[in-house]
Amino acid sequence: MSARPVETTSVDSRPTRARAGRGWIAVLTALAVAGGVTAVRASAADTESARHPDAVQRSLDGLVRDHQFPAALASVRERDGRVRDYTAGVADLKTKAEVPVNGQVRIASNTKMFTATVVLQLVGEGRIDLDAPVETYLPGVVRGNGFDGNRITVRQLLQHTSGLPDYDEAVLKDVVSTLHVHVEPRELVDVALAQPRPEPGWSYANTNYVLAGLVVQKVTGRPIGEEITNRIINRLGLRETYWPGVGEQRIRGAHPHGYLTPQGSTTPVDVTESDPSGGWAAGQLVGTPRDLNRFMTALLDGTLLAPELLRQMRTTVEAPGFDTVGESRYGLGIATFKLSCGGFAWTHGGLAPGYTTANGVGPDGKAATVVVTALSSTLPAYQRVEAALDTALCE
Repeated sequence: MSARPVETTSVDSRPTRARAGRGWIAVLTALAVAGGVTAVRASAADTESARHPDAVQRSLDGLVRDHQFPAALASVRERDGRVRDYTAGVADLKTKAEVPVNGQVRIASNTKMFTATVVLQLVGEGRIDLDAPVETYLPGVVRGNGFDGNRITVRQLLQHTSGLPDYDEAVLKDVVSTLHVHVEPRELVDVALAQPRPEPGWSYANTNYVLAGLVVQKVTGRPIGEEITNRIINRLGLRETYWPGVGEQRIRGAHPHGYLTPQGSTTPVDVTESDPSGGWAAGQLVGTPRDLNRFMTALLDGTLLAPELLRQMRTTVEAPGFDTVGESRYGLGIATFKLSCGGFAWTHGGLAPGYTTANGVGPDGKAATVVVTALSSTLPAYQRVEAALDTALCE
């Protein structure tokens, strides 16, 4: 099933000056142990694309038809506030229900942009020093196995240059069996510190953002989810974005189901309901394509950060492997994404059991988010999701 794009002019008429952010290929290998894209082909005939001349719709139809994602959904926000929403496929493989326009999904590592923004706001308030050692805020937490919090700064956490290993592969050896297991942030850190040190250089690790979340909690005395909610979600009026409560496994609003196929199986498993605590400050949020576009636009037009703090966020280092093009650079919670039409978008993106999200804001201020409802654990499929984002930004 493929739905026609819906154009809206009233979603957000606020003018923008954005240029924006996305990506996260580095965790793809770790999560791929859970299995590939669903092997069940959702309905999307070749004739559907012919009926829809819109390039974004054709790209979503192709994701469903050629790479067998159960559903794809997207939202494109023009600089002047006009919004176009798209869907393809089915929301539920059993009932064949329609994909909800602008449905809620687990936005996974896009949470890092929110966490980094809160950290930088606290820097602006004089409560966090980017170049202070982690030990200053979390004494004794980063210790053992050759790791020392005195030698790692807050900036390095946000930039993934800390040299800390990730916990993903150890925690998510079998995603299906651990879907409903709750873990605490300190457990995630302890698991990470028991892993071998990664190769020198830039290295993506969720551990960095779990520690950043702990730093926020230490200096504010409040939960990171509450800080994100009050400082960003409520401030921007992101009505469909929320931080799940402790133990909350269902998605609250209208949403497509998320799937993955366990290794060695051809039967997709519905993993929509899961405990997101394994992502925490690195990946716990639920949101919609429209809200994600609005957040990134506000972030990059200076609504959330003062000019100097935004400059710090956009100061990048080489980030090999962050995208499939291989030319990404990573700042403080955001990265660059090379566009086929020239220039770069600011981006992040996210992988969660059941959902793959690619999003960005181009140099002209156009924002786009593309979501597919299966974990994109094969490189060709992931490249097609990236290509769909490129189409949405370059159309």
